Amino acid sequence: MSVSLVLVAVMAVLYSCGVYLLLERSMTRVLLGFLLVGNATNLLILVVSGRAGAAPFYGESDPLADPLPQAFVLTSIVITFGVSAFLMALIYRSWRLAHADVVEDDTEDVAVGRRDVSVAAEPEIASDDTEFGTRATAAVSTAVDLAEQERLEEAERLEMLHRFEEQLRREVEPLDTASLDAEPLDAERLDPDHTESTDGDRP
Repeated sequence: MSVSLVLVAVMAVLYSCGVYLLLERSMTRVLLGFLLVGNATNLLILVVSGRAGAAPFYGESDPLADPLPQAFVLTSIVITFGVSAFLMALIYRSWRLAHADVVEDDTEDVAVGRRDVSVAAEPEIASDDTEFGTRATAAVSTAVDLAEQERLEEAERLEMLHRFEEQLRREVEPLDTASLDAEPLDAERLDPDHTESTDGDRP
């Protein structure tokens, strides 16, 4: 089987340029790099597929071409198209929100990367009757009793209701005292006609 050196050279150039663009910060360059890598992969499948031949139809007498690499190329084209559409949507969304398609460093990731993470060796736990040993006992001992929690919440609600009633009683009692201490109204104020009739009876 003879391999075309031109296809090999083109494939190498496409892979080199594609990987270089994939390592960039700009999402547009990442998209272009992915397209180049996808085309280089198609050429790779074409190069390793073997010699050329006639269409793989039943009954042909000439040497037939292998149909499996052609199916792989079609699958690669579909995958490249789908991922490219997704990257284009990300680029469009990034440009609409930030007017830029450059991926910045995440400050939290940088802080985690620079921090010296030293994981201490976990102390050996003696085996117990359960599968998890004393860890299961500790988990059960620290579990929250739901019934006790509900009882505490109910007591807290009753206490708040009692405080509200006390406050309402304090606000109502001064009003009752003021109404009792108020000066009683005269009959003249209550019945003006009675006053006029009394004045008319005077000599």
